Amino acid sequence: LPKGYDTLVGERGFTLSGGQRQRLGIARAILADPRVLILDDATSSVDASTENRLKLALRNVMAGRTTFVIAHRASTIALADEIVVLEGGRIAAHGTHEELLSSSDLYREIVEKGMPDQVFLTEKQAEAVGL
Repeated sequence: LPKGYDTLVGERGFTLSGGQRQRLGIARAILADPRVLILDDATSSVDASTENRLKLALRNVMAGRTTFVIAHRASTIALADEIVVLEGGRIAAHGTHEELLSSSDLYREIVEKGMPDQVFLTEKQAEAVGL
């Protein structure tokens, strides 16, 4: 941002692209240092190079806290230590990305189809919501 934290953002200020807005939102969340971090499609509006840099940074940010990852990209979901796959409101499978690819037809199908209408939680997240 041209003036750092003092940059006016919005209609009368500096205009941000979708990817810039996403990165700014992630930065704000990181600065707040929450115990629970929710990432809702955090890499959907960025290019592949930026996505890779974000994923490396997010790996560190996610450590030591409960993180909900809502995503449509398998590469983002694969960051989780433990993935819980829900189907019809029930746990259909759980494990690491690699374990689920080899053991769960549902997970493989979801990954191959781009993960429509499915929810993925890390193990800590599942415990936090009582699953």
